[in-house]
Amino acid sequence: MNAKVVWSQGLSFTGSADTGFEVPLGASAAVGGKEDGFRPLELIATGLAGCTAMDVVSIMTKKRQELTDFRVSVATEQATEHPRVFTAAVIEYEFTGHGIKEAAVRRSLELSATSYCAVQAMLGRIMPIELRYSIFEGDAVDARELLLRGSWEAEG
Repeated sequence: MNAKVVWSQGLSFTGSADTGFEVPLGASAAVGGKEDGFRPLELIATGLAGCTAMDVVSIMTKKRQELTDFRVSVATEQATEHPRVFTAAVIEYEFTGHGIKEAAVRRSLELSATSYCAVQAMLGRIMPIELRYSIFEGDAVDARELLLRGSWEAEG
């Protein structure tokens, strides 16, 4: 995989990779930026959410689970001193659908965490990552009922 950034002006860049898609990168006004793009660490957190989300949706589809909405959010903690690296993360999965089985949810999280998500595997080597999930019954976020909440962690 190859990636590059091209400087626009100030602390503004355009990033691209082998796929040809582009993403704006920028910095906060506090450090002289124009607030005009993703910050690099935001891209890493978004990459973590996206990587595991793609795995989980694929696995849940193969398990014939009826999803009507699915969301993944990542909350990170950062070191207080530079470099302000991530020190921990919590990934929260929200499953909305009809008749979603907790066993299918747990297995999809396990497979993503232990076998498929390269971003999670890489970041998990340097910091703890907690996985939490919520299962809702319904058709959409504004018309759903919480069935249960739980967490998954590797055994051992």
